[in-house]
Amino acid sequence: MKLMFVGPPGAGKGTQATRVAQKYDIPHISSGDMLRAQMRKGSELGIAAKKYIDEGHLVPDDVIVAMIGKRIKEADAQKGFLLDGFPRTAAQAEALDKITKLDMVINVFVPDNKLVHRMTGRRVCDSCSATYHVSMLSDLKTCPKCGGNLYLRDDDAEEIVIERLKVYKESTQPLIQYYTDKGILRDVVGSGGIDTITQTILSVLEGQG
Repeated sequence: MKLMFVGPPGAGKGTQATRVAQKYDIPHISSGDMLRAQMRKGSELGIAAKKYIDEGHLVPDDVIVAMIGKRIKEADAQKGFLLDGFPRTAAQAEALDKITKLDMVINVFVPDNKLVHRMTGRRVCDSCSATYHVSMLSDLKTCPKCGGNLYLRDDDAEEIVIERLKVYKESTQPLIQYYTDKGILRDVVGSGGIDTITQTILSVLEGQG
């Protein structure tokens, strides 16, 4: 099964992608994680990517496509894979189509007001990096796990969150339309319990949703 997950910041897409990949015993391929790994290894792809990132530029499509193309040819991806963070644009989707064909694209949809609530209420421990939501905390300043200080990340400030969602919609809508036109995109509401969302996605993948 060849899958791709798309969803806005804070939708829980990464959590669900990890769960679904484990369920089907296929690799969860995150383009961001791969880029960082390639740069740490100092591979040819990593060196090329680092050059662009260090200069403040986006990594070009041909570099990303080559990296993903190489990854999905590895042995553990022969019975399928789950792409997370790639493709990001319709142009990347077209390039991917020349390498392989996806079976389904899951669009994890969450209303903007819920996303803003999730992200602006997120707190991170400066010691152990544990993440919490204010609704779970009795003490908004102290990590219940290690006693470290909790803080609000700069990119979780409300005005930044709203701008991130705006940019996401503008950049991702053509991609969503691309896969809608191909008839392989399925929308899944990403609100409710984590287990419930996982079950909904599995039902869609197995033709029951």
